[in-house]
Order: sequence, then C-alpha cells, then structure tokens
Amino acid sequence: MSDTPSELHYRESHEWVRDEGNGIVVVGISDHAQAALGDMVYIELPEPGMSYEQGEACAVVESVKAASDAYAPVSGEVIENNAALEDSPEMVNNSPYGDGWLFKVQMSKPEELKGLLSAEAYAALQDD
Repeated sequence: MSDTPSELHYRESHEWVRDEGNGIVVVGISDHAQAALGDMVYIELPEPGMSYEQGEACAVVESVKAASDAYAPVSGEVIENNAALEDSPEMVNNSPYGDGWLFKVQMSKPEELKGLLSAEAYAALQDD
C-alpha cells in the first residue's frame, strides 16, 4: 500500500500538488508512481519561467525500468525547480512528498485545484 497524504491534491497521471498559498503550488510524483517506476536515474525538470497548461507534459522521470512524462497538474509558470534532483534523482524514491518534489508553479488558474483528486479518490484508483 503506497502512502497518499491527505493534504495533497492528485491527478490520475500520478502527480501530486501541495498548495503553499498565494497561488503557489509544489508539484511531485506520487509514492505509487515512484514505486511502480523503480529506482530513478535521471529527472528532466522544467526551467523557471516556462509556462504550461494543465495536462501538458512538462518533465521527464527516468528510472531503471522506463522513462515517463510528468504532466502539469495545474496551469501556470514554473517559478523554481528542485535542482538537487540533477545529482540525486533517487530523492524522488526516498522522499516523494518531501525532498523529492519536482517544481513549483505560480498558478494562472487557481480554480483548477478544485478539479484535482482528493487523496481518497486517488487511493481508490490504485485499488482497482
């Protein structure tokens, strides 16, 4: 059973979002996703200043098993990425909801948060 913190919002494509206030969110991939992918070997992050629409591919996570796109869970501009992942991609495996976050977004459509999955709804998808 993977960890699914209740204070986060989720997408069916396995990204999570933590609302930091002031229209800023932190984005990462779920514990379920990192476990399914296996040991991370490379993470390609979006650059600050880049803007994405909700659902647009914006990052790549590469593991010993496969490379997978990560999708923007909300629309907005990337204001910071987790540069530590360049040298230590395994942080996504070790701490997917902590040190293994991917990037921060200044949301352009904060109402999109309401359309994301709750922890309970996301966890129910994993049980199927």
